[in-house]
Amino acid sequence: MHNKRIPCVSIILLTLFFIVSLFITVKYAPGITKMLSEPARFRDWIHSFGYSGILVFIFFQIFQVVIATIPGEVVQIAGGYIYGVWLGTLYLVIGVIIGSIIVFYASRLLGYPLIKVFVRQDKLTLLYSLIRNQKADLALFILFLVPGLPKDILSYIAGLTPVKPLRFFVIATLGRSPALFVSAYIGSNLHAKNYLAAVILSSIAIILIFVGFLYKDRFITKIHIIFSSHKS
Repeated sequence: MHNKRIPCVSIILLTLFFIVSLFITVKYAPGITKMLSEPARFRDWIHSFGYSGILVFIFFQIFQVVIATIPGEVVQIAGGYIYGVWLGTLYLVIGVIIGSIIVFYASRLLGYPLIKVFVRQDKLTLLYSLIRNQKADLALFILFLVPGLPKDILSYIAGLTPVKPLRFFVIATLGRSPALFVSAYIGSNLHAKNYLAAVILSSIAIILIFVGFLYKDRFITKIHIIFSSHKS
């Protein structure tokens, strides 16, 4: 699992990564989360940048994927609220792709010491083994599709494996797109004041996320058992 690194360079880069992450989290994350929780205010702020507001919004989605201190659903709902279902989903997907690329290659650059800070050793070993499985494509798609699972962490772990980057990015994007679409749809309904549809969809999404988060370890273990027993 360990890639050979120049120890001194790895330590310096890893230290810088955590310093920058901690600084951004402490200084900006609370304010950003508060602003995102007020969609009308956030929309007005984004629109104040003119056409560049699209890039600013995409940056927020990238930030959420890389740092992961802001709830992803809040950014995604804001995307639908500001840009509607289709454009909102498109900008969210672009942000997820760029964020996943950054996370993937940051993992390859910084290596195992970065990942073990975020993930327990047993879970890291399990996910690493699953991603390296010969049927990893389908397993990864399921893991990215199911709500409540640690999707951003999967991107970090995948960077430690020999998985082909392009294939991984395609799978990750396809797996995450349905959730992005649903969140954008909720945001669009909130903006249109279709509160009943927004509440129903939000309630279903919250339940699915809660169940997925609550049983994530069991689910990941089950997926690992299923695909490990079907090696070709």
